[in-house]
Amino acid sequence: MRLNSLAVRLIAAAALWSLVVLPIAGYLLSSFYRTQIEQDFDIRLGDLMSLLQLASASGDGSPPRKPAEFGDLLFNLPVANGWYWQIEPFDSRNQNWRLLSNSLTGQPLKLPPPSGLSNPSDSGVLYNHRLPDGQRLRVNQIRVQDSSGETPTDYLYTITGNRDEIDQAVANFAFYLGMSLGVLGLGLLALTLLQVRFGLQPLRKIENGLARIRSGEADRLEGELPVEITPLQTELNALIKSNQDIIERARTHVGNLAHALKTPLSVIMNEARTSENQLASKVNEQAQVMRDQINLYLDRARMAARTGVIGGVTEVEPVVAGLARALSRIFEERQLSFEIDCPADLRFRGERQDLEEMLGNLMDNACKWASGVVALKASRVDSEIKGEAAALVITVDDDGPGLSPDQRQMALKRGRRLDESKPGSGLGLSIVGDLAELYQGSFDLADAPLGGLRARLVLPAA
Repeated sequence: MRLNSLAVRLIAAAALWSLVVLPIAGYLLSSFYRTQIEQDFDIRLGDLMSLLQLASASGDGSPPRKPAEFGDLLFNLPVANGWYWQIEPFDSRNQNWRLLSNSLTGQPLKLPPPSGLSNPSDSGVLYNHRLPDGQRLRVNQIRVQDSSGETPTDYLYTITGNRDEIDQAVANFAFYLGMSLGVLGLGLLALTLLQVRFGLQPLRKIENGLARIRSGEADRLEGELPVEITPLQTELNALIKSNQDIIERARTHVGNLAHALKTPLSVIMNEARTSENQLASKVNEQAQVMRDQINLYLDRARMAARTGVIGGVTEVEPVVAGLARALSRIFEERQLSFEIDCPADLRFRGERQDLEEMLGNLMDNACKWASGVVALKASRVDSEIKGEAAALVITVDDDGPGLSPDQRQMALKRGRRLDESKPGSGLGLSIVGDLAELYQGSFDLADAPLGGLRARLVLPAA
């Protein structure tokens, strides 16, 4: 697929959506999940705090007592796992006792002085803390006042949870979420590719149909297409028909014009030849110039009309073989040898009469100057013509005297003859050049391997 194509644009849009929107969605979902799991974690710590207060309350004015079993077993394991509880007097000056969970293994938590607990009625505080050994804790602290005794006493209740569990849960969620979104993104790309191939298939049919028309295998765009593309099919067929009609009218008008102009000119020239005066001679001379100019522009008009036909295709080998047979009979006295190398499957994308005119001029010119050999080679190559997939290259060589570079340039000029001893009008090579140019091809002269002149013709291949 080319970069500038509908398929690439649709696939690129799907890829851009997958690469931009899905990561953003993943980030937002991970953020929402982290927020939710942190809220659940804090609620869990709050519930454990309530249980700790109930389990440790003495109810007789004595200090809180250590519950025999409390909450999660993680608090009872003598392992530094981040799940701890601690009860101590709120007044830091009265630290003669503390109640510690078994998981603290007799070592009290070293936490910063509590803030935000100026009154026992405060709801408590939640914050993150890192211990010197690297443990990351989520801390829940509350100030509790015991009024059951003679003197109210405030206690600081602390419960901590392992914050690494939050990060681990979020990391696991992010991993599976990333895997899921990645599979979703690949699925979207695969589905887009399938949709593109299926959805653009009618355009491929149109491309193949137009190629058949261009190659001469069909004269209109056939087949059933989706309703959205049917108007395009109708307009294309109408355009092709209109083009054919215009070309046919142009041919008719060119023929009529040629007949209308040539007949009066012939009468003028015949009348001028019957007189011997200077005026008659001048009239005859200018009438001949007018005839040459009319022939020139009528030839170009006919060639332009033929090259504008859509779908013209000509087999090359039969044209070459027919010209070789005809020229061998014309130059039979000189016993010329024709060396033809032309594959049978070569086809010229154009009118047969144009190919015959070009090759006829080149082979006739080679026969006039050849000493004994005329060689023609035709082949299909990668396109040297803009907008064409392939090109047809034909070379015509002879073993004659050849031409110098300056003479080659002069030979291509219309009506210029380098040797008056040979028959001809001097228009042949110029006509070949004009026709090749109309077909967007090229024509040039060079030295031939046989020693004479090489004519190289590049035309569009079908």
